[in-house]
Amino acid sequence: MADRQSGSRIAVAMSGGVDSSVAAARLVEAGHEVIGITMSLYCPERESVQARSCCGLESVHDARRVADHLGIRHYVFDFRDIFEREVIEPFCRAYLSGRTPNPCVDCNTRVRFRHLLDKVKAVGAARLATGHYARIEHDMEAERRMLARGRDPAKDQSYFLWGMTQESLARTAFPLGEMTKEETKEYARRLGLKVADKPESQEICFVPEGGYGSFVVRRCSEQIGPGPIYDLSGQVVGEHRGLPYYTIGQRSGTGVALGRPVYVVAIRPDDNAIVVGDEEALYCDQLVAGQVNWISGHAPDGEIEVTAKIRYLHTGARARVHPTGRRCAAVLFDQPQRAITPGQSVVFYRERLVLGGGVIGACHGVEGR
Repeated sequence: MADRQSGSRIAVAMSGGVDSSVAAARLVEAGHEVIGITMSLYCPERESVQARSCCGLESVHDARRVADHLGIRHYVFDFRDIFEREVIEPFCRAYLSGRTPNPCVDCNTRVRFRHLLDKVKAVGAARLATGHYARIEHDMEAERRMLARGRDPAKDQSYFLWGMTQESLARTAFPLGEMTKEETKEYARRLGLKVADKPESQEICFVPEGGYGSFVVRRCSEQIGPGPIYDLSGQVVGEHRGLPYYTIGQRSGTGVALGRPVYVVAIRPDDNAIVVGDEEALYCDQLVAGQVNWISGHAPDGEIEVTAKIRYLHTGARARVHPTGRRCAAVLFDQPQRAITPGQSVVFYRERLVLGGGVIGACHGVEGR
């Protein structure tokens, strides 16, 4: 929970889903004065996005209904321009540059725990609570806050929060950090919340399911065109239909028939090319990360040993991280990792704690990547 003190005013980011609804309910039950705030992210371009998306108008209505059920005030803030600038535009730029971005990280770092935190002050609250499955711990000796995994390993969302700072952690609460997903649903059912069994939001909320490439092409068609597909020897073996349709590790959809399975092993925006190769070519043991953030506020003095995750569903692998600049780091894995993908996040863990993370810029092990 946020803390044991009752009566303090806390704003809750309510998306209309079961997680944020239960976060608000738990804080009400604990005696806090709770105010629900919802970001309106909807725009006509996203009319085709399913209603379960946290970007849809239906989710705003669900959040309002839950707030009414809990007897708390509820405000909706127009974040359409901010979301466009901080999430959608970088998403499209990344795909155009041959990278596969993670917009959930950008939404948390740039929107929720920056711009939305500013709105917390506007409603007279000191902190913002969300429905993330993560925990905040306090190192009294070092006088700093630490980000930790949620108790439910199947639902832990700390991977998406590596961009948080000491300032944002001090103003944030994660009421679901000690709960499992099933406990959350059961809590909602007990309270009679209609969102108890609402389907999960899509992986990328503003894009129709499976339509990442089409979404980018629709917005940036003049910058996208077909190009050559090379094998690792440099021979042209096919033609691709546009870089945003491909990602590292992809097997199907390339249109390349070489009599054996081949995978996308490199995306080269400089010459608008795709490189395919055997599965072995997907393995790399080093990467360079940019936009690195250290939760403590300070980079390590030298090389450190961590468990590094290169995607949300990655189990994590032993690695050494060496800071190479204020916001850069080199990562060397003990064992080669499959399909390290530029644009995705690499997150550094030490047991339950998140030390920091960054955006994968390049990996070593395959020519052209």
